[in-house]
Amino acid sequence: MSGARLALLLSGGPVVLAASVAVAVTIGPADITTVDVWRSVSSHLGVGETALNPLRDGIVWNLRMPRTLLAAVCGAGLALCGAVMQSLLRNPLADPFVLGVSSGASTGAVAVIVLGWGAGAVSLSAGAFVGALLSFGMVVLLSHSLGATMDRVVLSGVAAMQLFSALTSFTVLTSADAETTRGVLFWLLGSLSGAGWTDVALCSLVLAGVLLVCLAHTTTLDAFAFGEEAAAHLGVRVARARLVLLCATALLTAALVSAAGAIGFVGLVLPHAARALTGSGHARLLPVTALTGAVFLVWVDTVARTALEPQEIPVGVVTSLIGVPAFVAVLYRARRRT
Repeated sequence: MSGARLALLLSGGPVVLAASVAVAVTIGPADITTVDVWRSVSSHLGVGETALNPLRDGIVWNLRMPRTLLAAVCGAGLALCGAVMQSLLRNPLADPFVLGVSSGASTGAVAVIVLGWGAGAVSLSAGAFVGALLSFGMVVLLSHSLGATMDRVVLSGVAAMQLFSALTSFTVLTSADAETTRGVLFWLLGSLSGAGWTDVALCSLVLAGVLLVCLAHTTTLDAFAFGEEAAAHLGVRVARARLVLLCATALLTAALVSAAGAIGFVGLVLPHAARALTGSGHARLLPVTALTGAVFLVWVDTVARTALEPQEIPVGVVTSLIGVPAFVAVLYRARRRT
């Protein structure tokens, strides 16, 4: 890939993302323009005063802006985690949820919603985050006891996924009424409707930290493309690098799922789209993947909240409708390579 093309992607990507956020915030039943968005944002940042009335300013700043920014953060984070997992596992069909983190988060969220554990003291996001960490902890312990190869890590993730999925289903079936079940299902399919500035700040901080960790390991990820033995011969401390990257991606996935639910296919499909633009070098791939995922999920969420107004579609449903055809294309592409 030429340096000019990479520079164009890295410089144009943030511009496209900023424009997407500004336009997406204007879309909805209230008549809001991009000028209104700028006035509201600048006033809250202490640059000038807004001419908007309190209602319109509240729609921009308290409802649409945090939701749209959280969509961008979730898209960037899930796509980044997917790219890292595909490289670590040397599997084009890997995604951020392969370690069972989303299933653990679902169990934690259901424990708060349905059983009322920690009600009043523990929020849904906190319960989901704790469940995600418990699931990942189980994967780490189980894979370590079996011998920490990547195959056993994946198998441990499958075991954790099935266990926590069963616990979630059992809890909902035995303890929830119809209305609660509907609310749980909506969250499990991915929803950004409850986004607030606290969610945006926390998820952004985790994303920034994990992105820095991953960028510091780009050479290591390039080496993993040749297999763990080859990476070790190239001087990579395989066990340490694998643990650091797995923990980093699991932490980011847990934070994102706890804020927005399990939004599927973003981490599976978007890394392939970015790889088609940049090639396989991770110094180029990771930032472009994050930008691509951010722009993608901003527009997916916009479609999800406006396509059937006033009813809202879970974000995960829309990503699945888009992701399944792309997933099939990946399967056929992988088949041609074998």
